[in-house]
Amino acid sequence: MSVGGFIVAGTILFVVVYTILIYNRLVNLKHDTAKAWSNIDVLLKQRHDELPKLVETCKQYMQHERETLDKIMQARSGIFAARESSNLHALGASESQLRQGLTQLFAVAESYPDLKADASFRALESRITGLENAIADRREFYNESVNNNNVRLEEFPDLIIARLFSFKPFELLEFSDSEKRDVDLKALFS
Repeated sequence: MSVGGFIVAGTILFVVVYTILIYNRLVNLKHDTAKAWSNIDVLLKQRHDELPKLVETCKQYMQHERETLDKIMQARSGIFAARESSNLHALGASESQLRQGLTQLFAVAESYPDLKADASFRALESRITGLENAIADRREFYNESVNNNNVRLEEFPDLIIARLFSFKPFELLEFSDSEKRDVDLKALFS
């Protein structure tokens, strides 16, 4: 084999190995993003299971706050439906509705000393607050995974391999400005 043949064979080998490395990195990013979503999904499921317990505990004390409890359960249903369909926009809207409902519930609970003293309520409040914090952390990690994946799909030469093998970008979990705004407790109680 001539020197030119070695150069051609070496170039082909380099291109093949480099293509494999890029492909494997893109697969890794795709699965990292799917895993990040799965972590959010697990926490949403845990919270989904805890909310009826919280509402039942509150019902015993809060006879006049039925609307607040109903809002929480409606938001819970919306989150479940959005999770099942992987609809990130609907999930964002339902998450905001739930956050507002929980904020209102915990604020209203201050008016019910017996409820605040109830061990079940305190445990559920703590558990749900912990889940809310964990979900916020996982959302951030998910969006970082999505960003890493999507940037890689647009970088050269990765975009060639990505298009060749039909890799698709993921959607960020974003919330509208109205969904990110703090809840106005004065407006809720006036």
